[in-house]
Amino acid sequence: MNHKHVLLTGGTGGLGLGVTPAVLRQGVASLTIPYRNPQEVERLKGRLSPGDLARIRFVPVNLLDEAAVEQMVNRMDAVDVAIHLVGGFSMGATHSYAYDQWQKDIALNLSSTFLVCKHSLRRMRETGYGRIVTVGSRGAVEPGAQLAAYCAAKAGVVALTKAIAAETKGTQITANVVLPSIIDTPSNRNDMGTEQVKQWVDPASLAHVICFLASEAAGDLRGAAIPVYGDS
Repeated sequence: MNHKHVLLTGGTGGLGLGVTPAVLRQGVASLTIPYRNPQEVERLKGRLSPGDLARIRFVPVNLLDEAAVEQMVNRMDAVDVAIHLVGGFSMGATHSYAYDQWQKDIALNLSSTFLVCKHSLRRMRETGYGRIVTVGSRGAVEPGAQLAAYCAAKAGVVALTKAIAAETKGTQITANVVLPSIIDTPSNRNDMGTEQVKQWVDPASLAHVICFLASEAAGDLRGAAIPVYGDS
């Protein structure tokens, strides 16, 4: 990603703490990171060097507001790479799951992916080059009990990414998705404890896969759904 302009959503979150430094190490020219929580921005800043921070533009954006997403993307010098990490996990039995929570799950996991991919792809088509990397879940291909909304949303992310890959055949634009199992993030440790943490996926390890898919070297990969399951 040397000298590339990168959009990284979720760059201040738990997974982002592993992915953001990895992306910066690839020699990117600029990194745009939308955010909602200023405290997460400050936490990330404390882990980066002044040189790294000089290449980052933090933008307060609601990724479910299409006008705001469009404006953010339009203000970038270019969109060579779009990495979409934003998502959310929830559980509940289908027969008692609240419809409004279902809608929130679909919006956060799938609708945000659509809007980021839509407007990033529009800019990529202007230059004829681009890398789109999305984050699905093991649950997208191996759905589990109490996870209907989450798994359905992530399955949608996989389908959306594959559809974009099909639409961009014959170009230098690619789209691929990673399918992690449980990721070792602060929120997951808080929610699920640490007894099985050694079996979870290390964010830094997942970052290596994401960075490869976002690189020029991955030009022959399109529409791939790559499992990253750790020891689980």
